Amino acid sequence: MTEGSIGIVGGGIVGLAVGRELARRRPGVRIVIFEKETRLAAHQTGHNSGVVHAGIYYKPGSLKARLCSRGRELLKDYCTEHGIAYDQCGKLVVAVDPSELGRFDALEQTALRNGVPGLERVGPERIREVEPHAVGLAALHSPRTAITDFVAVAEAMGKEILDSGGEVHLGTTVTGLERSAGGIDVQCDSVRHRVDLLVLCAGLQADRLARLAGDAGGPRIVPFRGEYLGVSPAKRQLVNGMVYPVPDPRYPFLGVHFTRRVHGELDVGPNAVLSLKREGYRRRDFRAADVRDTLSWPGFWRMARTHWRTGAKEVYGSLSIRAYMRTAQRYVPAIGPADVVRNGMGVRAQGVERDGTLVDDFRITHSDGVTSIRNAPSPAATSSLAIAEYVVDEIDREG
Repeated sequence: MTEGSIGIVGGGIVGLAVGRELARRRPGVRIVIFEKETRLAAHQTGHNSGVVHAGIYYKPGSLKARLCSRGRELLKDYCTEHGIAYDQCGKLVVAVDPSELGRFDALEQTALRNGVPGLERVGPERIREVEPHAVGLAALHSPRTAITDFVAVAEAMGKEILDSGGEVHLGTTVTGLERSAGGIDVQCDSVRHRVDLLVLCAGLQADRLARLAGDAGGPRIVPFRGEYLGVSPAKRQLVNGMVYPVPDPRYPFLGVHFTRRVHGELDVGPNAVLSLKREGYRRRDFRAADVRDTLSWPGFWRMARTHWRTGAKEVYGSLSIRAYMRTAQRYVPAIGPADVVRNGMGVRAQGVERDGTLVDDFRITHSDGVTSIRNAPSPAATSSLAIAEYVVDEIDREG
C-alpha cells in the first residue's frame, strides 16, 4: 500500500479501533480521525450498558456471531494490557413462563453453534445458586459474559493513534466528501482535508455520511432511545452479575434486563422507544430534521404497521416506572418500583431497510476508496477490535 493518509469519520469505539488497526498495519501512514463532538466516545460508545457479550444471540455464521466471538477475546486482552476494568461477572438468560421454552431451546442451540464458552443450561436450583434473588423455570448461564468501561477503552485507542503519529480532530464536523484523482477531499466547514482512503464509522449519522459519499441506498438509520433505571444502593447487591429475559427473535433488541456496572452500580434496562432526536439523551429532546428523515423513509411505516403493538407497550413502559418494573420483577421480584430511579439513556442506531426489515447484522460496504459501516449496533463495542480487523482486511482486498 502506498497511501500517505487514511481518514476515519467517527470517534466512537469502532472508528478508533479501525484507526488503531490501520496504524498497526501501516507504519508511516498518517491516520486522521474526524469527530464532530469535543470528546471521544460521546454517543453510542458512551451511553451503552458496558456489557461484553459472549455471542449467545446472533445467527450462526453471521458477521455478528463471528466478530463477537473474536472481539470478546481481543477486548479482554486489550483491557488487561491497558489496565482497564474487565469483570467476568456472568449472565443468566432466564425463561420464566412455559410459553418461552420453545424460544429458549432455540436460543440454546444458537449459543452452542456459536461456541459460547462455558455455557450451561440450568434449572431453578442452579439459578438460585448463581443469582439467589432471581427466579425462573430454566436459564442459560454464560460465565464469560463480562462488563467493562468502553469509554476508557476508546480513550486508550485514541491515545495509541496519537502516539503512532496520527491526528484526532475533535469538534470537527464533516460537511462534504469529494473524490478526485489525488484522493478524497473531506470538507469540515471551511477547512478541507485530503486523504487517500476514507472509512465512515459514523454510528447514528451513518446513512447521512454514506449519502455524502454517494451511497444513497439503504438502510436508513432509525434511532431508538433506550432508558435505564438505577437500582438504589440498598438493593444493588441483590444481583451478582446480569439477568436477561429470553429475547423475541423478531427484534434485534434484548429486552429489559438487570446489569451490573464496573463501578458498582446496578441498572435495569434498556427499553426501546422511537427517539425524536438521533443524539437526544433527554425524554423531551426533539430535532425536526431527524424526525423528518425517519418519517420520510418508507421502511419506517412498513416497520410501524408490523410492530405497532410492541411499540405501544414500550412507550407505556417508558412513561410508567411501575409498568417498566412489572416486566423486570418477573426475573428479580425483590427489586420493585420504589427501589429504582431514572438513570440516563442511550440512542441505538438501528438500520431499517426500505421494506421495513430491521437489519440484524453488521453492514459494511466499499466504493471507490470509501468504506462505510452502515449498521453496527450491539454487539459492536464488544466486537470493535474484530470489526477493525475485518474492515482492514476488506480494504486490502479492495486494493
